[in-house]
Amino acid sequence: MPALTVDTPPAKPKKTPLRQSFHYKVVISLYRVFAITVLYLVLGGILTYAFVMGFYAVSNSWVAPLILSAVDEKSLDFRQKLVTSQQTIEDLKVDSQKLESGIAEMKKHRAALLALEPQLQAAIARERAHNRSIGPKLATLDTQKQADNLKTQTVLKQLKEVGSNINKDLAAGLITKGDAATQLSALNQAETAYTDSKIAEVLLTDSVLQKNTTGTDSLDVLEKQAELRSEAAQLDVAINVADKQLQEESQQISRLREAIRTAKQSPYYLNASGGQTLYFAFVPYDNQASAVAGRPVYDCYLNMFACRKVGTVNRVFAGEETAVHPIFKTNIRGFLMQMNLDHPESAKSKTVFLGRKPLLF
Repeated sequence: MPALTVDTPPAKPKKTPLRQSFHYKVVISLYRVFAITVLYLVLGGILTYAFVMGFYAVSNSWVAPLILSAVDEKSLDFRQKLVTSQQTIEDLKVDSQKLESGIAEMKKHRAALLALEPQLQAAIARERAHNRSIGPKLATLDTQKQADNLKTQTVLKQLKEVGSNINKDLAAGLITKGDAATQLSALNQAETAYTDSKIAEVLLTDSVLQKNTTGTDSLDVLEKQAELRSEAAQLDVAINVADKQLQEESQQISRLREAIRTAKQSPYYLNASGGQTLYFAFVPYDNQASAVAGRPVYDCYLNMFACRKVGTVNRVFAGEETAVHPIFKTNIRGFLMQMNLDHPESAKSKTVFLGRKPLLF
């Protein structure tokens, strides 16, 4: 028997209040707008980041301004080395002047000594010639003097016998005392003359020895001559040593001056010696073609937009420097350049551009 079915009407949905439905739609719409906005902002940030990264990866005109202070470690170290080098030059100049004065004095002394040597040699030659001439004559006279003394000695022996006879005659009363005294005085004078003759003969023998042999006086003269030559040789050695030292100090002064001239090409010299504010920038090697003296310098908002000319490139320095990339934060190598800025605040910017605006506006 078929079963009976009963049709039940479908359940009616509950009706929500109109105000609640409106709030719900507003919330959903705001959520969607917020989500889309955030999404676009994220995408925009990613694209902007990628654009900035790509821009600085391919740009070859940017440089990083650098502020150097006179109290920076490098500036202070540079100033200390510069002062030390200059003081060393002054000390070397004083030493060189002393050496030059000493060399001049030694050369003057040496010239005076060398001028004495010919005179000394001439005097020695004259003395030797005189000795050769007088020596034989004195020797002959000495021989004659000895012979005369022998004759005088024989005569004195005879005079002694005469003296004995005078005393006998006086005792016998044959002569007076006055006559005896006169005769005895004459005999005494003869003996005194003989003694003087013997003394003269001894002195003559000594003179003959001096004239015919090399005596101590001649040796003294030769010793003086040797001392003169030795002193002149010592002066030659001292002059040569002083000349070499003077030459070495002159070369050292030249090297220090060349080092100072090279150091003056450093930005740290300008920063340490100048009283005015100077502006510098770091140039990576990849962008060195843009660093040319006289080129304009542009400063941009957000490091790339709405650029304006703020100065020119003054000079480029050759020394290598290292820095941190202003965007990528990596170590990079390059060099420094000096800028003339009309707007000093641009020295505080992260980057500036050389030659032209990076984005044509």
